[in-house]
Amino acid sequence: MKILIIEDEVELAKSIAEYLSEENYLCEFASTFSEAMGKIEVFQYDCILLDITLPDGNGLKILEELKKEQKQDGVIIISAKNALDDKIKGLQIGADDYLTKPFHLSELAARIYSVIRRKQFSNTNVVTQNELQIDLLAKTVSVSNEIIALTKKEFDLLVYFIGNKNRVISKSTLAEHLSGDFADMLENHDFVYAHVKNLKKKLYDAGCDHYLKTVYGTGYKWESL
Repeated sequence: MKILIIEDEVELAKSIAEYLSEENYLCEFASTFSEAMGKIEVFQYDCILLDITLPDGNGLKILEELKKEQKQDGVIIISAKNALDDKIKGLQIGADDYLTKPFHLSELAARIYSVIRRKQFSNTNVVTQNELQIDLLAKTVSVSNEIIALTKKEFDLLVYFIGNKNRVISKSTLAEHLSGDFADMLENHDFVYAHVKNLKKKLYDAGCDHYLKTVYGTGYKWESL
């Protein structure tokens, strides 16, 4: 799961990223309005943490741009402002949640999880497809009630595929999801093939049906009726 932290307080952004990294999130940063705009134009995120007050612009303008472009990134406003009108305006524009500084990092993580669960998984903690069951909270995967061991990357890939079921996802998109903006610096995306291959093998060896399909020359698709 990929998070964009739009925050000009460097130490706060670092502490958020350190905490969320322990929760298996991939974090990217933007400390200015212009930097944030550049990132949302190019990349897609599971959740964006958005500070309203930025040195070169208003964070609510970023939110407006996301909604104008009909992007589906989850958005949690984090701001020192506690004014009711800011909160109402942000939620009316389309923010999914609002958290006032200072806050506990554990609460922020819970809010992020809630937003992603609500947007991608119909507000459930357990995703089931026939013999396959994914516990999003416990981060476990089982096939016919038998737990299978996945790496963090494999689990992240599986959840990403399930969250984008019946859509063809390119290797470059998967590389970006797994590596963030470092993906542009890589010579090739062979590591994506390796992770997908390992994920397929573990699922199929456990008796899971072949839901994950290779779309030759394009990418991959998770099929679900």
